[in-house]
Amino acid sequence: MTRTPWKQFARGRAGRALPGQMNKLEAAYAELLELRRRADEIEWYIYEGITLRLTHSAHGRPGQTYTPDFAVMLPDGQIELHEVKGFQDMKNINKIKVAADKYPFRFIMVQRRRKRDGGGWTIEEF
Repeated sequence: MTRTPWKQFARGRAGRALPGQMNKLEAAYAELLELRRRADEIEWYIYEGITLRLTHSAHGRPGQTYTPDFAVMLPDGQIELHEVKGFQDMKNINKIKVAADKYPFRFIMVQRRRKRDGGGWTIEEF
């Protein structure tokens, strides 16, 4: 019988980081945000620092929430909420759209482009 390593149980599913811990893609984006902060393009950022309530609880069940990967404050004080994804799926896009309809923030989905496609980041605003 093959045993599953303990780390997989602790992390939930293999390859997923624990809440509050960045995965490799998020860590790479945090490096970019830090460079932007040092260049005075942004004032401040925090990882998983804001949780938004999308629906209220009903019948004893918790409501749906959304915690974007990064909250970013621009020099003019505007707050942007950035979601870093390796791929887009409709569940993530729909959650961001619901949040964007409900809250007065700029919502941005960020994806890393493949090196063969020129590298860098693709940004989509909601």
